[in-house]
Amino acid sequence: MTIRITRPEVEALINRRLETGSYKDAEDVILQALKSSEAEAKGNSAERREAIDRLMTFGKTHGLSLGGMTIRELREEARR
Repeated sequence: MTIRITRPEVEALINRRLETGSYKDAEDVILQALKSSEAEAKGNSAERREAIDRLMTFGKTHGLSLGGMTIRELREEARR
């Protein structure tokens, strides 16, 4: 696979990372960025699940109800 970098700002970001000496080449910069992005996405998912669990526990503890709506439906309603 060949990947071409066509945007100057992307090339500049990669070059700045290479100048730190922490990466051996552009491929290493991209690999680390992708790994970091993947870990962040997984972390966000876990954090979201924990927040939903806390909300559900709070609701049960305090007798709160969404009136038959799910949290997703409530969130979508709020976006309208």
